[in-house]
Amino acid sequence: MIRKSRRKREHAEIWPWCRSLRALRQIHGLMVVRSFLSDPSALRELIFCSAISLPFAMPYALQLFDQIPHPDLFIWNTVIRGAAHTATPLDAVSLFTRMERSGARPNKLTFPFLLRACTKLSSPFLGSQFHSKILKLGLEMDIYIKTAMINLHANCGDFAAAEALFDESARRDVVAWSSLVAGYANRGRLDVARQLFDEMPCKDLVFWNVMITGYVKQGDMESARELFDQVRQRDVVTWNAMITGYVRCGAHEEAMKMVVEMQQAGERPDEVTMLSLLSACSDSGALDVGEKIHQALLEIHSRNDLNVVLGNALVDMYAKCGCIDKALEVFNGMREKDVSSWNSIIGGLAFHGHTEESISLFEEMRKKRTKPNDITFVSVLVACSHGGMVERGREYFKLMRTEYGIEPNVRHYGCMVDILGRAGLLEEASKFVNEMKVEPDAIVWRALLGACRIHGNVELGEHANKQLLKLRGGASGDYVLLSNIYASMGKWGGKEKLRKLMDYRKVPKEAGCAQIEGKNEEFISFLFRPLSECTSSVIAKYVN
Repeated sequence: MIRKSRRKREHAEIWPWCRSLRALRQIHGLMVVRSFLSDPSALRELIFCSAISLPFAMPYALQLFDQIPHPDLFIWNTVIRGAAHTATPLDAVSLFTRMERSGARPNKLTFPFLLRACTKLSSPFLGSQFHSKILKLGLEMDIYIKTAMINLHANCGDFAAAEALFDESARRDVVAWSSLVAGYANRGRLDVARQLFDEMPCKDLVFWNVMITGYVKQGDMESARELFDQVRQRDVVTWNAMITGYVRCGAHEEAMKMVVEMQQAGERPDEVTMLSLLSACSDSGALDVGEKIHQALLEIHSRNDLNVVLGNALVDMYAKCGCIDKALEVFNGMREKDVSSWNSIIGGLAFHGHTEESISLFEEMRKKRTKPNDITFVSVLVACSHGGMVERGREYFKLMRTEYGIEPNVRHYGCMVDILGRAGLLEEASKFVNEMKVEPDAIVWRALLGACRIHGNVELGEHANKQLLKLRGGASGDYVLLSNIYASMGKWGGKEKLRKLMDYRKVPKEAGCAQIEGKNEEFISFLFRPLSECTSSVIAKYVN
């Protein structure tokens, strides 16, 4: 008995240290060595940590789960719950099928996770099948299950079913109200969502956050700010919703100001805040601010303990700001990488003209068995275009279908037209456009028009320009490209006619612009400074 209690204490004390997949593997190894796996409670904690506590550790949880001969109900529910929260929620449904075949009986805790998976899959059909099982088991009156059903139908747009479930018992539950409001808001029915919001007799912070987030998703920052100003007690979710909204709208200064107000209110920025700020830096090219945020993150996490999402955001920020060396440094230092990690660095290298390095990393990605997606191939084809690699481009375009089953979209076709056009293969490029399986868009025709300017093909250039005029009425850049073709061939009459046509059609000439970026070191140092150390003059500088 003494030995058993000592073992319990030992394995209970190690879980607070489990903050990464590497640490999880080490603890797992320790449990194997010390025979903790024979302890049911230790095994439950291991599964819970890998499936729920640690992000991105679900594949490891499933590997562990497959080695358990007779999982109990807690373990079944834990892996189903974990799978329901991943990017592949259908795994939760597959696990439930295995659970039924094993003879394990689901309980009221099983179904909310399954219904969440159905919501993420936008599948009311699957949800109705689980509803039938819920009725057979007599669990339909459970408030958590009922709320999950409301959430499913509301988010799938079946508001008649959602409101039918929204009975007296559900009206007493704030989560049920929130689910219905969120469903209407996510579907753009903000008028109905606001009416329900105003009818709610007692609103908690979750409810306010749902409504604010609804306005943010629709880009209505004025209404979001109106509600935000009415909330007396805000949490980090409230602040992050506003910050994310301003970033999406391109109001980066407002986003920065909101972070300062957040700090002034005593709320510490979290990972979501940092991701929003890094996104703002990527969009605005504010490299100095991005570097300070990176430094602040390294003070919180060690260099190799940055999670995949933060690592990807940093790689993306450095790449978009043109700092490829830093992007590579972050990428190479990431202990764990996903397809987005590879896409960010391959795309960054490609768009900045580092074609050989981009292709080399793509081949390394394939060797490491990370499956590329459609975004990966856009970046690879861009690299081939910039590097003049026609044969390589043809190979990769074919590889998409044959090896990875990815059907090319209009962006891939546009890249191929650019590859062929830059190489002077204009007839092949024109034939390629005519044989496309999707309708050519403005990007495809503009790629062809740009190639005609480089190689002086007036006839094909005029054809591409006509197609562009049909699609978007003609942007000034399209006219300029054709005008330059005329000029390069000495056809000044055609150039003059085109200029007069622009004036006749009142085509607006896009004005150039320049961005002056100021140093923001004081702001970043303020952002991560304890509130007690922030002087009123520094706060006023950023808030007023």
